[in-house]
Amino acid sequence: MENDIIYFSDFPNLQETGTRKDNGKFDLTLLPTQELKEEFRGYIMYRCKNGTFRALIQDRTAYNHIAKFLNSRINRRIKSLGDRNPEKWISLLKGWMLEQGITIVKEKKSVYGTVSYGEAVTILYFRNVLKFLGPEDLRDEIEKDVWELKNLDIKIRSNPIYNVKTLDFRKIYQPDIREECKKAVYMNLQYEAIGTVQGELTIMRIFSEYLQKEYSKIKSCSEIDREVLEEFLIHLSTKDTSHSANSSYVISLRRQLETIGKIYSYERLEHLFINTDIPPEVNAEFRVYSDDEMKRLNAEITQMEVQIARCLLIHQMLGTRISDTLTLRPDCLTRENGQDMIEIYQVKTKRYKKPISKELAKLLQSSIEYTQEKFGDTEYIFVNEKEPDRPMQYMAIKTKVMSMIQEKQLKDDHGELFGFGTHMFRHYYGVKLTEMHLDDWTIARLLGHKRLNNVQHYRKMSNQRMADETREVRQRMSDIIYMSLARWGEEYEQIRQDD
Repeated sequence: MENDIIYFSDFPNLQETGTRKDNGKFDLTLLPTQELKEEFRGYIMYRCKNGTFRALIQDRTAYNHIAKFLNSRINRRIKSLGDRNPEKWISLLKGWMLEQGITIVKEKKSVYGTVSYGEAVTILYFRNVLKFLGPEDLRDEIEKDVWELKNLDIKIRSNPIYNVKTLDFRKIYQPDIREECKKAVYMNLQYEAIGTVQGELTIMRIFSEYLQKEYSKIKSCSEIDREVLEEFLIHLSTKDTSHSANSSYVISLRRQLETIGKIYSYERLEHLFINTDIPPEVNAEFRVYSDDEMKRLNAEITQMEVQIARCLLIHQMLGTRISDTLTLRPDCLTRENGQDMIEIYQVKTKRYKKPISKELAKLLQSSIEYTQEKFGDTEYIFVNEKEPDRPMQYMAIKTKVMSMIQEKQLKDDHGELFGFGTHMFRHYYGVKLTEMHLDDWTIARLLGHKRLNNVQHYRKMSNQRMADETREVRQRMSDIIYMSLARWGEEYEQIRQDD
């Protein structure tokens, strides 16, 4: 029957040039009962309206596997997915896949080349179908174990270049501690940025796992005493994965437990920690790209998508934090007394202006025009192509750059593959400023630092110039960047478009 065939071409977001109609479809006649057809029809229609062509191709492969599974002998008496609970369905599907020689795990390779394993796409697809068909959860959001941040009745303080949509409490294994943690997280969300709250939730998951293994009788935070805390801190400091984040972990744990103590009047928690519990911060090695490394990186960056290449080049020339570059506004360029200026909205501190070279102004103007032609009026210059009202996402850039590094086997001066260090561009900029003998105030101003004490990391030479001498410095910075772009040829001209 025609209505038992769902074609991709019937949905505007799934139409692709050159794709034959018969190549993009879901065939509901593969399912054994009318009830199953209607259940899958609802989910498939939802996905077709909201998904991408590539995602639906993957969905169709998983759907075809599940249709064969539902026609197997073990399901001969099944009329509807509601005839079994979700976990029973998943268990039976895994058994069937093993019998058919279909892998139940999927290898996942990170942008750094490390490998991990998760459930196969077919299993994840079936889980999503079952969840879609399940009863609607009518509980208040804060009663659920996974919070959708958009459903909370508070304004979330977030960095727009990171896509944080949920908070997951499921790996806090003790039910009472989970509920105590929810209350504390909800309170802290009203005063803290989402990144800070995520850190608190991360250490609570680690602490919960430790309690489950070592103190299984503890069910509530009210039962945590100094001895338990000390044992956990020793465990944390001696783990193989122990690193400089331990100081942040302890601070986050203290903040979370003290908040729980205040909410529930657990007085013990408010006096559980002593100052020596917090390990001294380990200063990270201050690394900076060499000139040769910059040349190698930039030679390959110019081969990437034009707007990605522009973004990374502008990031280098501004010496800003990546969040400041990705949130540049289309009206950021001005001229004051014949000097090109840029206004930067800092996520961490404040809004400020600084002078820029003519070359950089032209590059920014090209980026602005590109976005306006492709997406119309937007809040940001560099936008998320799927959601142009949001800035380009940090992870999207990271994934593309790391894929390029892996593909090209691009190595640093020590013979190791490059990592993704957007902050290293900032270090490079800062070090070059110190090598020009600038004073701390000028360097801090050009880098957008609120205080002078951060300049010590870049300092290599003594102060020899005053703040009003920055015009020559800015041009020299542009020259240094452009020197590293030697031999770009046509690729660079495409990015710059300075005619």
